[in-house]
Amino acid sequence: MLGEREARVVEVEPWDVHGVVYLDVTVAYEDGTLETARLGPESAPEGLRAGDRVRVSRAVNMIVAMRRP
Repeated sequence: MLGEREARVVEVEPWDVHGVVYLDVTVAYEDGTLETARLGPESAPEGLRAGDRVRVSRAVNMIVAMRRP
């Protein structure tokens, strides 16, 4: 239920909640699967953009964080 996967960022949509910027991030895995997650600033690399390669941390079939490889 825990693990990491390589992915490519497809879309990043920032949104502000009371001064804290969250990100809706869509990633594509090597098998073509797309997945979207809503992440807080502590869970995503700064300056994340479409096309970036990331390591996606997953728990219980959900993205919980991502980082640059």
